[in-house]
Formats: sequence, structure tokens, C-alpha cells
Amino acid sequence: MAPFAHDSGRRHRCRHVRGGRHTVRQVLYMAAVSAIRCNPVMRAFYRHLVEAGKLKTIALIAVMRQMLHALNLLAANPNFVLVR
Repeated sequence: MAPFAHDSGRRHRCRHVRGGRHTVRQVLYMAAVSAIRCNPVMRAFYRHLVEAGKLKTIALIAVMRQMLHALNLLAANPNFVLVR
């Protein structure tokens, strides 16, 4: 989920997420869309970012990263619970 910059000199273009494991990105995207609709913690995080002025796609990528971090924590600690 790391963005790649398209910068050169004074020019700063938007960043894009590419490379890496395409299928993992696809699965995380659909899981993030579902989490925004059904999970109150992820929904609140997404709404907070959108209300702060972030683009919806950027906020969705942030939710995907949060889910990836939560999955890593769950793999390390099976008793992990996502609560805010």
C-alpha cells in the first residue's frame, strides 16, 4: 500500500499505489469497502479522514493499510481485538 511519487524538480504529481502483490491489493480493497459499510471502527476512521478533507480514494487506501496492520497484529497475537 506504499504510494509511489511522480516528482521531478518542482513538479509534484499525485502518488499512485502500484507494484507488489496485485491479488492481495484486490482482496484488501473489497474487504475495506465492506469494512467501511459494516465495521463501526473502520467506518469512523474513514469518515474522520473524509471530514478532514482527504479524498475518498485516499481514505480507502488508509483503511486498507489499517486492516493490513490489524491482520499482522492478529497473526502475532490471536487474542487481538480491534477496539477504539
